[in-house]
Amino acid sequence: MAEITAALVKELRERTGLGMMECKKALVAAEGDIEKAIDDMRAAGAIKAAKKAGNIAAEGSIGIKVADDNKAAVIIEVNSQTDFLALQDDFKGFVAASLDKAFNEKLTDAAPLIAAQEDARLALVAKCGENVNIRRLLRVEGDVVGSYLHGHRIGVLVVLKGGTVELAKDIAMHVAASNPAVLSPADVSDELIAKEKEIFLALNADKIAGKPENIVENMVKGRINKFLAEASLVEQVFVKDGETKIGDLAKKAGAEVVAFIRYEVGEGIEKAEVDFAAEVAAQVAASKQ
Repeated sequence: MAEITAALVKELRERTGLGMMECKKALVAAEGDIEKAIDDMRAAGAIKAAKKAGNIAAEGSIGIKVADDNKAAVIIEVNSQTDFLALQDDFKGFVAASLDKAFNEKLTDAAPLIAAQEDARLALVAKCGENVNIRRLLRVEGDVVGSYLHGHRIGVLVVLKGGTVELAKDIAMHVAASNPAVLSPADVSDELIAKEKEIFLALNADKIAGKPENIVENMVKGRINKFLAEASLVEQVFVKDGETKIGDLAKKAGAEVVAFIRYEVGEGIEKAEVDFAAEVAAQVAASKQ
């Protein structure tokens, strides 16, 4: 059995990022063999990661990589349990490595990336103590692809037919700010329009009571038209000048907006309600056992 020195414990700690006592215990169990200790800790990390799979990861980061010729790009979302972890170098490194792999292999779906990055994910979970998940991925291609990242929480890709990279980036920034639901009014579903009509009638029941049917229909039509303009990217007014519609902005530049993708960290994930007082009380009780 090799001597378990402070230097050996320090080396294991630096290589794994885990606590000093945990590293010492692992070395004792591995009889001083640092490589075996690392393997054992990874195995334990895999068990911990499996246990943490039920923990809701609704924070995290959006990553974007655009081709040098601006004709293709990939956007991904990687989730963590806390925003604190999303700002740490280990997590950023995992996101960057996952993004590079997705881009270089021209992946169009998250499933193969999740499988390929599982060992790296388990190692990160073991090190940071939080659940981490690659949630989604999308690749786009076109004449011109522009992107915009708002911090690490919102990412946008815009695909143009014609136009310039600068225009695509401007429109991507607009999408980040305005969050349109669809590209054009024609893309809004009949169900969504019917729902908006129902909401309008319910909220304005007192205003339309007793009014002729044609007047009511005109009021509804006006509201629906406003809704379509608010929901559709090409009908929205450009945030930079407050005057020009996005569709007209593109047209003036000899371009057409073909598609956009907007990812925001955690959107659609139901977050658990946490009773922090109860959680702390449980931890205190456990420490006394």
